[in-house]
Amino acid sequence: MQVTVIGAGIAGLTTAWALAEAGAEVRVMERSAALGALACSRYAGGMLAPWCEAESADALVVALGQEALRYWPKVHAATVQRGSLVLAPGRDAPDLARFARRTERFQTLDADGIAALEPDLAGRFRSGLFFPDEAHLDPRAVLPALADALTARGVYFDFGRETDADDPSLGIVADCRGLAAQDRLADLRGVKGEMLILRCPALTLSRPIRLLHPRFPLYIVPRGDGVFMLGATMLESGERNRVTARSVVELLNAAYALHPAFAEAEILEMGADARPAFPDNLPRLRPFGKQSLRVNGLYRHGFLLSPALARRAADYLLHGTRSREVMDENPGQ
Repeated sequence: MQVTVIGAGIAGLTTAWALAEAGAEVRVMERSAALGALACSRYAGGMLAPWCEAESADALVVALGQEALRYWPKVHAATVQRGSLVLAPGRDAPDLARFARRTERFQTLDADGIAALEPDLAGRFRSGLFFPDEAHLDPRAVLPALADALTARGVYFDFGRETDADDPSLGIVADCRGLAAQDRLADLRGVKGEMLILRCPALTLSRPIRLLHPRFPLYIVPRGDGVFMLGATMLESGERNRVTARSVVELLNAAYALHPAFAEAEILEMGADARPAFPDNLPRLRPFGKQSLRVNGLYRHGFLLSPALARRAADYLLHGTRSREVMDENPGQ
């Protein structure tokens, strides 16, 4: 069976992988001239943290996200499985207790336990939550590695092509265009995220840190060699690329609250993009045409949810299997 995947972000690549694994002949069509050039995947944190996400996300995100913890170590050998650490300044201990009430699968740490996990944070926090089963990866390493693996499996990539996903000549289609699919999905909206990449060789962290800052919750993801990705902004806007001065100040202030060494960090990059989301912030598989499918609405959970969505998309496209959790029958969309 031949399937055309439109979009080479993380939703498109994982869907292409699931289809190729199942024996389909796959072509990936991407409007940008290079892999990742127009994908919001490039600005993702890459945290595989389903239990941390339970603090604010629907139970479906937690359930589907657990598949990512089995999937990515098999597909991407550089996946790092060292858990996640959640911290809060002493004055914000109630926020940490609230986070604990809303989540599970964690260990409660005292100051010595935090120091044992992250020696550079010794003496800075009295208590924390450690989620040992979670993991993280570098999105900018995953995209080319997955594309190379797909090419090795015979998947053909066609870059620099604007494509009408509803063109019947394409045959069976997986429309994975993200926010670009607003031309067919009237209820899709953009949620802007901004991030910084810093080099801070004076500090070593081994796992993602979430800081429950009172004004600006922060996550910091180590990328290796003293490089860190900082993020957390969520703005109701489809605007792409522009990073605001206020967000930069807030991110840096929160990072400084985690450790003063960030005051001397070098800013390597500032970036922003808009992530595709439906009104309830849950993903959708939406059939269209005779046997085609739109895979969208991964919101801020692209790397966490894409494996589960991709598997279900392939099951539908190749076998007609409908996943009740995420299948959305919406005539006319």
